[in-house]
This record gives sequence, structure tokens and C-alpha cells, in this order.
Amino acid sequence: MNAHPSEWEETARLLPRVERDLPADRHQLHKERLMTRIHEDLTASRGPSPAATRAPARRNPFLRRMVLVPLAAGVLAGALATGLYVFGGADPTGAGGGSRTPATGPALTTRLGAADPEGAARLLDTVSLAAAESPAAPVGEGQYVYIESKSAGTVVRHVHGTTSLAGTPLHRRQSWESRDGRDGWLIEPGTTGPGGRTLAGADEHGDVPRPTLNAPSYDYLATLPTDPRALLARIYEETKGMGDSPDQEAFTTIGDLLGESYPPAALTAALYKAAARIPGVVAVDDAVDATGRHGVAVARLDEASGQRTEWIFDRKTHVFLGERTVQAEPDPDGVVPRGTVVFTSAVLTRAAVDGVRQLPGAAR
Repeated sequence: MNAHPSEWEETARLLPRVERDLPADRHQLHKERLMTRIHEDLTASRGPSPAATRAPARRNPFLRRMVLVPLAAGVLAGALATGLYVFGGADPTGAGGGSRTPATGPALTTRLGAADPEGAARLLDTVSLAAAESPAAPVGEGQYVYIESKSAGTVVRHVHGTTSLAGTPLHRRQSWESRDGRDGWLIEPGTTGPGGRTLAGADEHGDVPRPTLNAPSYDYLATLPTDPRALLARIYEETKGMGDSPDQEAFTTIGDLLGESYPPAALTAALYKAAARIPGVVAVDDAVDATGRHGVAVARLDEASGQRTEWIFDRKTHVFLGERTVQAEPDPDGVVPRGTVVFTSAVLTRAAVDGVRQLPGAAR
């Protein structure tokens, strides 16, 4: 069933903050798969009574922060036409100019590690202990959270009725965010120009973005419970109705907090313990981050898409290295082959700094 037009305004209001948070590769993947859906929808509309025969489009699991209400392809086409639906990300043709990153390489592939349903709780307990023994330094008043990472991915391209896959190049992402989340800076090919852009100020509607579980500030994270049971209950409550299933959405949310934010030390340990309580979480004997570092992983399969999200840890120190999403089971849409790396990232640096665009260790 198509979403009511009143939902479009609410969706559009959420998008500017989304563009700030997700790496360019994820944006482009969803954009291309969305355009494929729209093309299929428009093609079907030429037939008799498509609304009565066509099932609603399955929610793309990668689109977690893009849309918080289910929208059918026809509605999305209208939203795009009226300028309500906005995407950041790479231009797969390379023709967009500016800082956009062309997706011209081959699709990324990998060997899938073996999953062990019995080993997840043990590995997460070990990781939690390691995090507690080597806590991250707190962020002081007036400081900024600096995160440097590298990422790459695979995008789905739809051109003149032909669907194909292409890989986006490995690129660096640097972000700075104030403790309260109201000031910051982002540098990432495919999302910003070479010098980056500010994350400060109001959005296009004049609203100052409010930190949430899906777009948290350091101060917001400090308010979350550190009891694993209470924390997981909070995550389930705040992500209710999102994603393909409550369990998968909870797992995805925790993974984003681990990889794309700077949780206080006590919260980091609690996040790992909370993840151990999510049904379907497994240990994986081998996984590789975006820079080629091998490690062990904690993962969960999204049964709706056949994609497995893996959190990768160093085998010896159990430090978080990065994450990746791989096509572990057949794609229901028949687009992405098994073994395709849909998205991969590696966290290189995470630290507190004294100012925007300052690097760790540099004088103010």
C-alpha cells in the first residue's frame, strides 16, 4: 500500500541529517536500487491495474536511515520528481563532476567465513572485556570527536533497462563533531568537495538537528543506559518499525554506534553485551575489513535480503577494526550474487581533538 502524501514531508525532514551520517557508498547503493525499483514500477504501470497486482516493494535493508516509513516505488518516483527525496553519494557514471566518485571498478567479492552460532556469546564477552580494559579517552568540554575511516562498496546500476554491478573505490572519510552534535565538519569524496563542508547549523527547514539513536552526539550517548538489558530494550523501542525485522534493526543500530560514533567506555562494553542477547547473532572465523586486515567477526544474517553484516575484530587484541556487509545468501531480487561485498569499512583513528579540522596530536 502506498504511503499517504503527508508522510513525504516527514521523510524529507529527516533526510538532511541522514546525508551527514552515512558514507557515500551506502547512499549510492540505495539510490541505484531505488531507481531500478522506480523503473520497474513505471514499466508495470503501463499494464492493467498495476496497483491491484503488484506487491509493495520490499524495504531495502541498506536504506536504514534513508526512509523511516515504507514507501512504494511509485510514491518515491513522485517524491524525486518534486525534489522531496534527496540523495548524496557517488555518481556511478562519473559524469556528475565535482567531487563525485565514479563507480567504475568491478564489484567487490570475498570468501565467506564460516558461521558459528555457538561462538557469538563467547566472542562478544571477550570483546567486551577487552574494551573495558582499554577504555577510550573521554571527550572533554569544548572538544570534538574525530573519526577517520576508509570505505568502499558495490552499487547497482540501472541504465536503459540493463542492471549491472560496479565497485566504488576505497576512499578516506574524516569527520569532526562537537560533543553536543551541533558543530562539525565532514570530508569525504562522493559527499563533499576536497575541502569538506560544515555540519553545523540548521537544516533546510530551519530546524537544528536533534541527536537520536541513529544520529547520536557524544552527549546523547552518555545518557544511554549501560545495563545491557535496559540498553537493548531502549534500542528496540527507539527503532520500532524500522528495518526488515526488530532483531536485525537492533543489530544494525549497535553496529553503527560501534563504527560511526564515539561511545563512552562503559557504553561500549554494554553495547557488546547487549548484542549477545539478540537472536541470530553468530561468530565468523574470518572476515576482512576495507584495508585488508583479517580478523574474527560477530555477524547477523538479514533473512529478508540474504545479506550478512559483520563486525570485525583483531584476532589478538579484539580491537574493533571495521565492518562489512556481504551477500551471504541468494538475493531475493536476483541482482547481487552471493559473495558480493556490498559495503566495507575500516576505522583508522578515533580520538578527541580540540577543534574542527584538527588532527590527533596536533597543537591547537
